[in-house]
Amino acid sequence: MIHRKHAPTPPMGWNSWDCYGAAVTEAEIRGNAEYMAEHLKAYGWEYVVVDIQWYEPGATSSIYRKFAPLEMDEYSRLVPAVNRFPSAAGGKGFRPLSDYVHSLGLKFGIHIMRGIPRQAAHANTPIKHGTATARDIAHANSICPWNTDMYGVDASQDGAQAYYDSLFELYAEWGVDFVKVDDIAASRLYDSHLPEIEMIRKAIDRCGRPMVLSLSPGPAPVRYNDELASNANMWRMTDDFWDLWDLLLDMFDRCEQWQGKTGDGVWPDCDMLPLGHIGIRSVDGGGADRWTRFTRHEQVTMMTLWTIFRSPLFFGGELRDNDDWTNRLLTNSDVLEMHQRSSGAKLVYREDDRVAWTADGPNEVRYVALFNTGDKDLELTLNLADLELAEPVTAKELWTGTEIGTLTDRLVVSIPPHGAALYRLSR
Repeated sequence: MIHRKHAPTPPMGWNSWDCYGAAVTEAEIRGNAEYMAEHLKAYGWEYVVVDIQWYEPGATSSIYRKFAPLEMDEYSRLVPAVNRFPSAAGGKGFRPLSDYVHSLGLKFGIHIMRGIPRQAAHANTPIKHGTATARDIAHANSICPWNTDMYGVDASQDGAQAYYDSLFELYAEWGVDFVKVDDIAASRLYDSHLPEIEMIRKAIDRCGRPMVLSLSPGPAPVRYNDELASNANMWRMTDDFWDLWDLLLDMFDRCEQWQGKTGDGVWPDCDMLPLGHIGIRSVDGGGADRWTRFTRHEQVTMMTLWTIFRSPLFFGGELRDNDDWTNRLLTNSDVLEMHQRSSGAKLVYREDDRVAWTADGPNEVRYVALFNTGDKDLELTLNLADLELAEPVTAKELWTGTEIGTLTDRLVVSIPPHGAALYRLSR
């Protein structure tokens, strides 16, 4: 499928939600893009994504104002709020900002909500192509329970596809490379919104510009894997993920459920990395302005699980505040090579607090991730025979860079509470 070529490896980038909620500004987007270009681009980080409500002039945090007036063009399409994105003035939309991001050698993305603005339906504004209006295609009983901006689009109505076509025609004009669509992969009120996912897929294919399609929130049902893979490049396996150990522990269950379904341009998504300086204007996740609540061991565990599973990696913190420790997590070339080039990630065992995953690398490389999910130091053992590795191998621990030397029968390691170790085994 053509759309799979747009994300041949798991996408990597930055998203504004974890630090700025719905209230990010153009200056903050530009600043984080500049940091990424200087410090992270060489390691494969490339997407800069403006998260929710860039069209809401009065947004100040991650708490949505109910039924707030939104910036909208004459064809029922939301456009950037000029008070927050001044380069959008004069009908330019996101084109000046995306041009700047592209000038840095990066790619530009936006978040949108499924559907059509409620204010468009109430005002009965036109749709660009055809004679249908917003009221004709709005599904007034299809709403988002946590945000009042949109009605769903009724796929059975004339003009429904034309509306989505006009949206992505606009995004192509803006130079958008990545679109995160929310309230669509799973719903607290309904099932997954498969008809709207299919309309969005068609609209992207018709717009003339390659775009990575990301679907939120989760947990997306595993039973819809085929439908999701046929239309999207990535989809959330979880609701919003935050810097809490219980949520990280739960991700082991989710990765186990989705193992074997990653690769070939489609990537089940563990959600963003709540690392570094977060919560600046986002009060979601049970905390305000803070550095991540994850311990360093927990941060290594998260990065190890995300990378061996091959989840997309989207950093959530204010990049310009990163310390050396955080940057080392994001720029470990050995770990990122595994993330980008491995295959066949699978659970080897999960016994009480001991967890082991493995994946295949090129040139007869095997990766092994060992986790201690308990609250005390544990010794973990992995027999090479369990990996069908009968020959002696050389081992390197990738986070520390420690060369272990030759192993003939087993790998034994002591791991601290909530910690992990990641090995590359080479014949």
